[in-house]
Amino acid sequence: MRNERGGSYSLENFRHLALGEVSSTNTECLTRARQGEASGLWITAERQTAGRGRRGRAWTSEVGNLYASLLLIDPSPPELLSSLPLAVSLAVHWTLRRVLPATAEAVEIKWPNDVLIGRKKSCGILLEAEILPDGRRAVVCGIGINIRHRPETAPYGVTSLQEQGATSSAGEVFTHLFDEMIQILNIWDHGHGVAEVTRFWRSAACGIGTMIRVNLPDRSLDGVFVGIDDDGLLILETENRLHHIAAGDVFLLETE
Repeated sequence: MRNERGGSYSLENFRHLALGEVSSTNTECLTRARQGEASGLWITAERQTAGRGRRGRAWTSEVGNLYASLLLIDPSPPELLSSLPLAVSLAVHWTLRRVLPATAEAVEIKWPNDVLIGRKKSCGILLEAEILPDGRRAVVCGIGINIRHRPETAPYGVTSLQEQGATSSAGEVFTHLFDEMIQILNIWDHGHGVAEVTRFWRSAACGIGTMIRVNLPDRSLDGVFVGIDDDGLLILETENRLHHIAAGDVFLLETE
C-alpha cells in the first residue's frame, strides 16, 4: 500500500496537451517553458521525428507507442533534484503493473530509471533541466513506453507491452501514468521524501546482489550491485571496496 503523505500535488495542478507530430515532447516542453509556461504541463504526441534518449541516443518513435513529457518548474531545491529520476521510474513501474496481465514477466527497475519487463527494456526515461531567463529551473521528465512497437536493433534486450499481452492503447496507458505521477510526486515531496522513494525503489530493483558492470565516463567497473543508498546513489562492491556512484550506464552481467 503506497503512502500518499507529503507533497502538495493534486489533479488541478496538471494540464494535458495532446499533439500529433513533434520533434520531441521534451523539446516542446522546454520551448514552452522559455515562453513562460507554468509548471504541471503534460505534452503527449502520436509521433516524434527526433526523439532522443540518454547521451543523445536516438529513440524509436513510431505511432502506437506513448511519448509523454511533464514540465516541472522549480520542483525541489537543487541539491535534492538528483532523486527525481528514481521517483519518475517508480511512476512508470506502477503504471506498467496496472496495464500488464498477470501472465506478463516481472516488472523491475534497473538503476537509475530503466523499467524492464522480463529483464528487457520497455521504455525510455530522459530528464532534462534548464535555467530559464527569469532564473527559474525548468525540469522536463520525458517518458517513452513501447506499447505496440520496439526497436528492431538494440545493444540490449527490448520488449513491448503488446508482446507481454497488454491490450491498452497509448491513451489508456497515459491515463494511468498521469495518476501514478501525482502519487509519486507527493511521496517524493519536492525531494524531501527521498527516503520513502528509495524504499519503494529497492522493492522494485533489478539485480541487487548480482554482478553488474557500470560504465563511467572514464572507465568501467565490475562488481556486486549492493543496492542504493538513502540519497539514491548506486552502491557497487569491488574487491571489498564500496563505490557510491551518481551516474553511469549499468549492465547486468548475468543477462546482457
